[in-house]
Amino acid sequence: MSLKLMKKILCLSLLLSIFSSLAQPSFSLIPQPRNFTQLSNRTFALDTAKQLSIRYDVPDNWNEEQYALLVAPHKIEIRAKTLQGVVWARRTLEQLRNESGRYPHVQIEDWPEFPIRGLTYDDGRNFVGVEMIKHYLDIMSAYKLNLFHWHLTDKPAWRIECRCYPQLNDPRYQRAGRDQGAFYTYDQIREVIAYARERGIRILPEIDMPGHSDYFDAAFGFPMHSAEGRAMLEKCIAEFCAEIPATLCPEIHIGSDEVYVPDPKGFMQWAERTLRKEGRTTYVWDPGLPADSLSVRQVWRENTGAGETVWPHAPYVDSSMGYLNYYDPLLFPAKIFFHTPCETGKSDRFARGGILCMWYDVRVADKSKIELHNGLAGGTLAFAERFWTGGAITSQYYGTLLPPAESEEMRRFEAFQQRMATHKRSRLAQGMSYWEPLHAPAWEITLTSETKSCKVTAWGDVIDLEALCRKHGIPEGDVQCRAMRTIVCHQDEVRRFKIGFEAPVRSNRCSDGIAKQGHWPNEGRILINGKPLAPPQWKEPENYKFHFNTWAKPEEEFPYTDEQLYWMRPATAITLHKGVNKIEMSVKRHFRGQRFHMAFIEEAGQQLQTRCNR
Repeated sequence: MSLKLMKKILCLSLLLSIFSSLAQPSFSLIPQPRNFTQLSNRTFALDTAKQLSIRYDVPDNWNEEQYALLVAPHKIEIRAKTLQGVVWARRTLEQLRNESGRYPHVQIEDWPEFPIRGLTYDDGRNFVGVEMIKHYLDIMSAYKLNLFHWHLTDKPAWRIECRCYPQLNDPRYQRAGRDQGAFYTYDQIREVIAYARERGIRILPEIDMPGHSDYFDAAFGFPMHSAEGRAMLEKCIAEFCAEIPATLCPEIHIGSDEVYVPDPKGFMQWAERTLRKEGRTTYVWDPGLPADSLSVRQVWRENTGAGETVWPHAPYVDSSMGYLNYYDPLLFPAKIFFHTPCETGKSDRFARGGILCMWYDVRVADKSKIELHNGLAGGTLAFAERFWTGGAITSQYYGTLLPPAESEEMRRFEAFQQRMATHKRSRLAQGMSYWEPLHAPAWEITLTSETKSCKVTAWGDVIDLEALCRKHGIPEGDVQCRAMRTIVCHQDEVRRFKIGFEAPVRSNRCSDGIAKQGHWPNEGRILINGKPLAPPQWKEPENYKFHFNTWAKPEEEFPYTDEQLYWMRPATAITLHKGVNKIEMSVKRHFRGQRFHMAFIEEAGQQLQTRCNR
């Protein structure tokens, strides 16, 4: 048998294997159940209104969220300890239903590793309204996230109805252009809580104190931490707790980070005491002002482990995997997938779970773009998988650098991405329209600074060059990157690729912006078989170039547009010839705060063939 024929047979086998796995949505559950048994190859058309039964006669040692699900020829049976377990069983059942409305013959027993699996949205900076919040809750519930951390106050505005001090809702004291005067009434907050409860989610509202409160100073002329400020804040808290009782909302987040006050310990003792008098459990940011051992820490800083900054005997949740708005949305699911929750992958009385955060400090013009610009759906799928199943995927720290293509870690991530692709097609076509699965082709990369040069191999359709520089000891300052890989084609053909030379942080405007006409950002260049590839025709050339940190500065009021984010731009058509094609990319790090980055991602429809050519 010739080598060429053998290669074709192997390639065909791979394609058949991939298509076979993609054709079985019943095995594409996210998060993956603990115990899944396919009882036969049969499928059934069942009426869930008439043929579904629910039983609560389960062992006492069952988890509060645990459930068992049986799909049989003439019935669907759910067993659970609580209504929460029933909700999760129904969510699994929804994922099992195929495009023809039929269910597979299966038996499942499932429960989460971590009791807290949350999502943060910052309504203080960009108000979205009840319907958008409900949309986020629907996504959470579909993937068994159970805590919505609702950040209701921040520098621009207080978003909670306030009757005792209407000044807090007065647009005159709020940041211009930031949804001035927009807030949630108590009726709307109760509506959101009820909607969330029906979907297995509880609400954790945050009243951020004493920092992130510019609106407070503007309205009253003194800060929250002052004696006058505390007195007023205490009345606001009492009003909120009277309208939203502990039966509806037993936990409240009090923020407390990124602020200096003269008596931090005294302020925190007052704040914790005030909330506990109202029967609430307090959450705080860590690092932040000093809280006591009863407050739940939300660990947010990445350069420390999830358990390193908390008290030795204090409950905490892990947000140290990073923020949705901070990373490339196509790469961030990999970072989450390889993250070990709470450092050990196991829950205990202190390690309570995690919260995935979506901040967007920059003003947003079109609120429907928030989830796309930040990759909410893709990040949620990866987060749901890791914090439901727990454990450690790898003993190594990959961060935002992908493992080698043939490694066990990359094979596991690609298998997970196959499940993600099924969900994009069947459930999240709009919410994941930006997303393409990543693979790990090898790039030969040269990094050159003023004092050091090195040649390295890196893997991936997306390369975080900043992380690569850190890994190989390239110092800060200007760096030139040159990268090369090949693609083998069996015939002349046109393929489409998403191409990027930057992935700016959406909580900042620091970026190279939109390049000059005829240029790529950050002095980027791409050669296909030695010939330069032209960039898109820019709609706003030479706009939005801010080579400095814009946090809390006027530049934050310029919204991001799709054109500035490579994952939102249309893919570029590239002509490849039969045989070996040489791809060369170059990009320069040339200003502080730059997201030193490159992406060359083939559209999913062509990736199956491409995998045989790498």
